[in-house]
Amino acid sequence: MSDSLNAQMRDEIDDQVAEAFDAYLAGRLAEPGPLRTALATRRSAGVVLGTISLGTLATALAPATVPVVCWIWGAIAFVDTAWLLTARRH
Repeated sequence: MSDSLNAQMRDEIDDQVAEAFDAYLAGRLAEPGPLRTALATRRSAGVVLGTISLGTLATALAPATVPVVCWIWGAIAFVDTAWLLTARRH
């Protein structure tokens, strides 16, 4: 009996956590930001998605060392951030 009670309590807690997380995400998505602005204008979304796609390809082809992968994704983060900030100004 206690096992079924524990399972029911876990299910109820899981449902409550999922609902709270959904509410949190809905609130965060409603906030303005550079990525949301870029997606709304559709000007920069292609550039951001393109750099992420190229980064994924570069990561797959790069030697499996941590510094190489960090440089690849660091460069992508820099380019995307600069592009989004530039898009926000226009």
